[in-house]
Amino acid sequence: MRVGITGHRGLSKAIERQVKAMLAEQIATLDVRDLVAISCIADGPDTWWAQAVLDAGGRVEVVIPAAWYRRDLPDWHHAEYDSLFSSASDIHDTGMTESTSAAHQAGSEILVGLSDVVLAVWDGLPARGFGGTADVVAYAARVGVPVTVLWPDGATR
Repeated sequence: MRVGITGHRGLSKAIERQVKAMLAEQIATLDVRDLVAISCIADGPDTWWAQAVLDAGGRVEVVIPAAWYRRDLPDWHHAEYDSLFSSASDIHDTGMTESTSAAHQAGSEILVGLSDVVLAVWDGLPARGFGGTADVVAYAARVGVPVTVLWPDGATR
């Protein structure tokens, strides 16, 4: 089973704990011997899912939206990004250089195309900018890839 991830970054520690528990529940329903996480490994849900799948014995494939993507992620996340990147069984990229909203959407479209299902850590609201979680969910719906929304009851961003 190939399971992609999209989700909001910058979540509170309380929401992080709840989402991580939801991700663990998803893993518990799957055969980890055949589980592949598809992730852009940004800080937040992308990384939490990739690391949880690796920890459970699954594999990770990484999608790189742009050559300069890592540079534009928070400095505190670089070590975790590098660790997950080096653990990837396969790397996919858009061929784009600048880490723009268009590159992020292109990367997400590759991610959706590689996935049997996409997990969306999503509050159900419209994207705050092009290429946001809502746009990825809408794209997955358009191309027929099932989406499972994970969001803690009563949580807000």
